[in-house]
Amino acid sequence: MTLINDLPQLAALDAADRAHLIHPVSPWRLHEQRGPTVLASGRGAWLTDANGNEVLDAFAGLWCVNIGYGQESVVQAAAGQMRRLPYATGYFHFSSEPAIRLAEKLAQLAPGSLNHVYLTLGGSEAVDTAVRFITQYFNATGRPTKKHCIALERGYHGSSSTGAGLTALPAFHRGFDLPLPTQHYIPSPNPYRASNPDDAQGIIDASVAALRNKVAELGADNVAAFFCEPVQGSGGVIVPPRGWLKAMRDAARELDILFVVDEVITGFGRTGPMFACEAEEVVPDIMTLAKGLTAGYVPMGATVVSDQVYAGIADGAPDGAPVGHGATYSAHPVSAAVALEVLRLYEEGGILANGQRGAAPFAAGLDALRNHPLVGDSRHRGLLGALELVSDKDSKRGFDPSLRLAERIAATAYRNGIVFRAFADNILGFAPALTYTEAEFELMFARVKKTLDDVLAAPEVRTALAS
Repeated sequence: MTLINDLPQLAALDAADRAHLIHPVSPWRLHEQRGPTVLASGRGAWLTDANGNEVLDAFAGLWCVNIGYGQESVVQAAAGQMRRLPYATGYFHFSSEPAIRLAEKLAQLAPGSLNHVYLTLGGSEAVDTAVRFITQYFNATGRPTKKHCIALERGYHGSSSTGAGLTALPAFHRGFDLPLPTQHYIPSPNPYRASNPDDAQGIIDASVAALRNKVAELGADNVAAFFCEPVQGSGGVIVPPRGWLKAMRDAARELDILFVVDEVITGFGRTGPMFACEAEEVVPDIMTLAKGLTAGYVPMGATVVSDQVYAGIADGAPDGAPVGHGATYSAHPVSAAVALEVLRLYEEGGILANGQRGAAPFAAGLDALRNHPLVGDSRHRGLLGALELVSDKDSKRGFDPSLRLAERIAATAYRNGIVFRAFADNILGFAPALTYTEAEFELMFARVKKTLDDVLAAPEVRTALAS
């Protein structure tokens, strides 16, 4: 079935979407008015919509299609597993070869003693699993008062009932009775918004002090864990100074709280190494994964736990009693087969290395746009980056929400044949596939610049910039 240029079918799809499909993190009534942009196909770094428009994807779907679209070996891995064994439960001691091999592979790739893998269907479930394991761990090891978790302002840890509270973005709290009383935040290590952006050690020291102060405020016997992203993603691609992650890991160890690194976005080459924590030789107690694990081709995530956490739970359970956490699709064999092939492509297919080579032109392209009248900051690590837009470069003042700048930019970018993330608070996020070519980087930045120029040409935007 082709969608392109079939106008009656497209109209029917549009109507059905508006009437029945609930879209994630969307204004429901506004979507009913606007309708969907229906995507029909993808190849490499390119997407084609149902009207035949071809656009360059500069966001890897949703930070996830790291290997680009249309990798035939991944399709074959999924099809082959579906023919052999499309489903296998992990309950009752059953298992499947792909799940076993994937758990073994992830344990080999993960740093230090992160040797135990629970396979989920995505990042939110991986974070929720981490919270449940943390609760079980402290109960099992005789420290039941340790229930409070600390995260970062502007952090993102999914949208499950628990994880959305660790997420510190207003849209994920509003109307959901979040955060929970056991969920707390410390300031984000945001160099651009720091009083002295060039004082890396000062930014690191401030974060360490904030964590210590929060633990002291809550009581050390009450705090279970600190959650963080090595680079904050949905909070605006905030890149902390080098050394920040290690300093926070050391502080957590001294404070006797578990250190949880959320690598759902940053894992699998997105920031350069296989995992971002490798860059600072940091070994967390728990690491959450998803997105690049299967490159978005099928749903899968993982919660990887240390020997210490695993043993605490396993040894603390009553003899023969199950640890009551699981789901029907845990360790799904088709998803596991896909993940194994994606991991092979990263390593043997050269995709990880290509992404590492792309970091330099990506950084140069973003940094060159600092000269644009709308751009206040450029920041990046590996192939994860952002531009922050300001109406005044000296004061770093943003734009009034009534200007609806994000919507303007997203619409203009699509007309210019490119998609990226336009956050509501004047930040543009970029996460190109690790397969990008030099020519695609050139085209990407030409189209981003044209988009910024087109938006700047609007009289109301120029007025906001001048005022």
